[in-house]
Amino acid sequence: MTTRVALVGGTGKLGGIIAGVIDASDGFETVAVLGSSSDLADIDGADLVVDASTPGVSVDVVRAAIERGINVLVGTSGWSSERIALVRPLVDAAGTGAVFIPNFSLGSVIGSALAAAAAPHFPSIEIVEAHRETKVDSPSGTAVRTAELIADARAEAGPVSSPHVDQRARGQQVSSVPIHSLRRPGVVARQETILSGPGESLTIVHDTVEPALAYAPGIRVALAAARDARGVIVGLDALIDLGLRPRQAPAAEGPVDEGAAPGQVARSTGA
Repeated sequence: MTTRVALVGGTGKLGGIIAGVIDASDGFETVAVLGSSSDLADIDGADLVVDASTPGVSVDVVRAAIERGINVLVGTSGWSSERIALVRPLVDAAGTGAVFIPNFSLGSVIGSALAAAAAPHFPSIEIVEAHRETKVDSPSGTAVRTAELIADARAEAGPVSSPHVDQRARGQQVSSVPIHSLRRPGVVARQETILSGPGESLTIVHDTVEPALAYAPGIRVALAAARDARGVIVGLDALIDLGLRPRQAPAAEGPVDEGAAPGQVARSTGA
């Protein structure tokens, strides 16, 4: 049976990539493409809503899908754990599924998971993220997700050491982790998580080089999961077993060829 997809934000950069993946995927068909200002009634009749809109519109998209009993896959930034918590009871009451993916890149998800794994061992942790100048929100959803994972991993160790955070130049604190956002031309997406302790530091860096190649494998996994999801699922790491922490949800059925994680570069450096 073919899953009918309504794609919101289909005219944007991420929306265009998602549209291409849907067109190339067996069992999925795009039946409606909406802009961020479109009438959300146009999602009627879809089996799945995919949201690649803007942070200001995304909450309305999710609410419209839930009200209609349609599962939703959210790739839009701006969904913190606190914001997602407000959606959980609505999803549960409707008996639907909502899958929130801060970043569809496998390398990015692994980088965040590595940062969380190392977090209990370093008292000082900060994040520097950079995106092209057209990105409208900051900090990025990936940086927020990384900070939240770090905080979860440090539940026993406590908040990170962040001196002088009352000064604006020290970044925005998310779950006690300072995040510094750069918006400039010549970059696609880059995140550095810098963990420091006595006498040493560890920097985990992820660069997105070609978004279409980097995101496509994760989009395929997320589409398959969102089609049949029940309840709220957060993060690609909940759908793929990275072997770094307990899994949050079963992986999507069928093998997924991730290849060599095309379109992205990830590395860890010690100094």
